[in-house]
This record gives sequence, structure tokens and C-alpha cells, in this order.
Amino acid sequence: MPRILAAALAILAFSSQSLPSAREQLADLRRQAHTARHSGDKLGYVQAALKVQSLLNDAPDAIESVAFAYSEAGDASHALDSLARFANMGQVDESLIDSSSKAFASLTEMPRYKTILEQFARNKALISKSDTVFTLPDAGIVAEDIDYDARTKTFLITSVLEKKIIRVAASGTSTDFALSPSHWPMLALKIDSARKLLWATEVALDGFTTTPKADWGRSALLCFDLPTGKLLRRLEGPPHSALGDMVLAQNGDPILSDGTQGGVYRLSQGGLRLINGTDFISPQTPATLPDNNHILVPDYLRGIGILDLRSGQVEWLKQDAPENIAVNGVDGLYFDRGSLFLTQNGTSPERVISLQLDRSSTRIVSSKIIEQATATLGDPTHGVLVDDSFYYIANSGWSELDEHGDLKPASKLTPARVMRYVTR
Repeated sequence: MPRILAAALAILAFSSQSLPSAREQLADLRRQAHTARHSGDKLGYVQAALKVQSLLNDAPDAIESVAFAYSEAGDASHALDSLARFANMGQVDESLIDSSSKAFASLTEMPRYKTILEQFARNKALISKSDTVFTLPDAGIVAEDIDYDARTKTFLITSVLEKKIIRVAASGTSTDFALSPSHWPMLALKIDSARKLLWATEVALDGFTTTPKADWGRSALLCFDLPTGKLLRRLEGPPHSALGDMVLAQNGDPILSDGTQGGVYRLSQGGLRLINGTDFISPQTPATLPDNNHILVPDYLRGIGILDLRSGQVEWLKQDAPENIAVNGVDGLYFDRGSLFLTQNGTSPERVISLQLDRSSTRIVSSKIIEQATATLGDPTHGVLVDDSFYYIANSGWSELDEHGDLKPASKLTPARVMRYVTR
């Protein structure tokens, strides 16, 4: 689920549990930062910004916020240190390049600041290591998730605006597989080939004008017969949830992320069971690890968590060089023999990257950019690993929509693309 939902809706509601959730902590720290800044408490503002940075596991946006707090406090040295770290993570602040922002006005004449702007320019470099497989024939689809049906050698793709799942051949020709039974946007989907099932979700996205207001905040898990597209089961999700992302456990159980409320759920015989509802702010597409007891859960704001499916405990993926790898803003995450493939529509620039993990799958040791800053990337959403290739959706259409799901002024939807990157 791209930034239009994950960033805007991540902090809307509070958990009722006794210990403060990550979402509650973030909301409280942001209030502290706001109060301190507007009361003139510069030290308090810096301290609150640093606490946000720690909570978000050194996410680049949080690091830049710390730079701004230091700048307002008159601490140019620490402001430049943080801003340089932000740049070294491959990030760009366009408003600083074109001077439309006066956030760091006190630093603009300093040589080190100008060096950082030069780094921003290098970070915008066009990189393209993948090729277009096909372009969807209908620009109005707004493609979200994708999976591959090996039996028919076709891709299945969910549509946000047309509220359906389509089947697409490698040539690009498409047919409808199934419509949303509730006429809501279709988001996640995963194929269970062994059981000939397709799991998917429909979500009445809060605020979307194409969805009845009475349904806003509802979502459901759907099970279809893979060969025929017949709906076999519909399970209503928790209230006020957005079950927008999914992975299947080895036994076929769907594991779902709620990008709005922060919960991670597993379908069991008793229904949807909450695995963790406190550590994630906006969890996105999980990836299973080979031990079958842990999954990697990308949090749009906090980075990549390692979730123990038995205990519900979370540890965070570590890095050997944290200043060089931004792991926030991840929409899709996929594991393949020690490598991760990520679609990041919450970084600047947006990009598709691969990460190499150590043998324990708990630490990142290197990274590679697959695509960024191309004219056709747009908002990349999800992908799928097939044999020796990673296929992903580019130019999904999300970037042309506002927070209500309506086309932005002067914007135009263009057909989404499915790209292919050869992994080995």
C-alpha cells in the first residue's frame, strides 16, 4: 500500500492495550515535538526529534527531521551531520535542491551544505536494470498486487479503482478473473498452487469517494477457486482495518497486515488471530523465512521487522552500514535464498532494490538498486518471484490519485507496466 495510505493513515487510531503501542508512542512524541517547537523550547524539540528517530529505527525522514530540529536550535554542526547522513542513505529532498524550502536557511551558505546538495543530485541518478514484460491495456486499473499462476502461465493482478482481479498473459492480453463481491478496491492477493486457491483482500478504503461512506474502514479476506474464479469464502476483517497486504505460510494459512491499525493477523481454524498489534505502525507485505517460524514484516515507517510467529515478538533487521541503506517506505518485500527484493514507494527517489542478508537472515550486508528515477517507474507497488526473475508493478497509478482516490488536478492515468529483473 503506497504512501497515500500508509503515511496518511498510519497514526489515526490508538490501541486499547495497556502498554503503549509503537503508534501511540509515535503520536505522543510528535505531540511533544510540536509543543516544544511552538513554545520555543529548542532543546526539548531536539530531544523529541531524536526519540522519534530512535523509535523509527533511524528512518531517513526521521533523520532529516532531527537535522531540522538542530538547525532551529542553532546547532549547525549536528544539523549538517544529520543532513549528510540522510543524503548518504541515497535520499533526496527536492525542496532543498530547488530552494523552495527555507527549512535550512541558516546553513545554505556553508560549504558542507552545498556538498550535501551535490550528493542529492547524484542520488537522483537514473538507474534501470530491468525490462518491460508487458503494459496493461487499461490505464484505469490502478494495479496493486501481482502473483503468478504457473499452471496457466499467467499473472493475476488486483485493481484498486475497477475493484476486480484480472488475469494477464505474458503478451499483455487480459481477462477478468473475479470482481470484488462488496464492490470495494481489491488489494492483496496470493496463490496457493498446492490447494488450487487464490486468496485476496477487498478494502473499503477510508475516505475513498468510489466506496460507500457507510463501508469505510471495513475489509475482508476472500478465497477463490483458482481454476474457475468462484468465490468460496469471505471473512470480514477487524473493525476499522485495512487488510492490504498478505503472505501465505508454508501450510497455506494467510498472514495479513493491517496498514492502518498496525496489526498482523493469521487465519486459523478459529478465524483471524492477532499475532502482533503493538510493534508495527503501518505493516506492509510480509515475506516468509525458510525456518517457517519467522516472517519479515516491512513497516512503512520503522523499517523491516523479524516477527516470531509463535511468540509474536519482533526484532528489527540490522545493518552493517545503516547510513547507506534506507529500508523505510517498503510496499512489497520478497525473500529468495538469502536475498530480499523491495519495492519502495515511500523513499525519495522511489525505487526497487535488492538486499543481501547474512546466513542468519537477521542482518543486511549489501544492497543494489534495480530501478529508480526512470520516467516509467511511478509508484511501484508489489512483485512476485518466478524462477530466475523478479517481476514487479511499475507506474501503478497511485501517484496520480489524491487521498480520496480521485484523480489529482491536471493528472492523467497511464497504463501500468510489469517489469522483469533477472535475479541470477
